[in-house]
Amino acid sequence: MKASLRLLLVVVLAVLAADQVTKYLAVSRLTEALDGREGLARVSGFLSERNLDNDPPEEGVFRKNTRPYRFIEDYWHFRYVENPGAAWGMFSNLPETARKAFFHVVSLAALGFILVLYRRTEPSQKAVRVALALITGGALGNFVDRLIRGYVIDFIDWHWRNQPGMRWPTFNVADAAICVGVALMLLDSLRRPAPVASPTLTQGSSPQP
Repeated sequence: MKASLRLLLVVVLAVLAADQVTKYLAVSRLTEALDGREGLARVSGFLSERNLDNDPPEEGVFRKNTRPYRFIEDYWHFRYVENPGAAWGMFSNLPETARKAFFHVVSLAALGFILVLYRRTEPSQKAVRVALALITGGALGNFVDRLIRGYVIDFIDWHWRNQPGMRWPTFNVADAAICVGVALMLLDSLRRPAPVASPTLTQGSSPQP
């Protein structure tokens, strides 16, 4: 196996595993969905339970997000959120069928585009390869959520003393991997030296010996 492919698989699988494990922990610790279950029943519940934040409310459904965890008071909480849209809840108001189809197509197109970029990288572009692998793993993690549930599980809540306008949209490990990957690509582009323009000959001039 080529080193570039091995790097891609290792990073993507690591991000995907971290993303899904932390989402399982969010369901387990921040909701009541898995209470009283053991072993494989907990995993089955993680994959099958829906609408755990009860938003919008459903008749006869009383399970709610009742157990947020304050990791750093006033700054960093963990709370369970189901996001049917993109970042900042964009497109969440689309009809369910149209929304699912839209995100499936966009996710697959994005993954294909990223993999094409990865194949075109040079062996010397290690930072770019790691960045693209992180973005691929993050995109795949959220795509798995949409494929199974129709929404993405978010649970990391950063804010500044609950001040209006000072709250970052709730996110997950997949989102974090994508952001780190994009940041690495930006840093790499800034560090890359600009190409030196070759001298051109003006009309009527001749090259110097």
